[in-house]
Amino acid sequence: MYVYGKNSVNEVLKNNRKIKKAYIYKNFSDKNIISAIQKLNIQIKYLEKYELDKLAKVNHQGIILSVPDYKYYDIDDIENPFVVILDHIEDPHNFGAIIRTCEAAGVDSIIIPRNRAVEVNDTVMRVSVGALDRVKIIQVTNLVDTIKYLKKIGYWIVGTDMEGTDYKDIDYNDKIGIVIGNEGNGMSRLVKDNCDFVASIPMKGKINSLNASVAAGIIIFEALKIRK
Repeated sequence: MYVYGKNSVNEVLKNNRKIKKAYIYKNFSDKNIISAIQKLNIQIKYLEKYELDKLAKVNHQGIILSVPDYKYYDIDDIENPFVVILDHIEDPHNFGAIIRTCEAAGVDSIIIPRNRAVEVNDTVMRVSVGALDRVKIIQVTNLVDTIKYLKKIGYWIVGTDMEGTDYKDIDYNDKIGIVIGNEGNGMSRLVKDNCDFVASIPMKGKINSLNASVAAGIIIFEALKIRK
């Protein structure tokens, strides 16, 4: 997996993540980054811009790090009474943005399904800008079974849908799991059937739905406000 761009690289260097190799543009001018990489005794390979473009087809800003693939956590690693569950999110930009939102809100565990959903990849790493190292991503085989397990150990599950209770009228205290549905289809029927509550964000415009990461941010911070 690759990490690219100055901000993301700086975060990785600060968080002591294992780094296999650094690919740097021959005329790269940020001496602080180069110095930090050298102090960690990381192998550096200097390349032309077109060679870097082949590794990362985005704005890499002349610096790319090769890091091990993300190691997922297990359901037993949850420690926080506030978790977020993603029901087959497919867009890595949404996933990365939700990770950042969770980190900012102090939510340290996100549950995702193993199949038919975006995984932690280069784009997720870049969009989350360091937050990935402070949030546990838990990958599970069956989302419904996981929700049933969480309910068994005391979590209340709050789904999100266009048709439901106003999100401001829900009590987010106690142990809570918030479900964010797929970008196109929302929550699956079985996931929705296993929610204790379904929260809805009132719309006043003509567009009848919000981007998944935006909806997640609104409800996560509403829950955080109530929980205080």
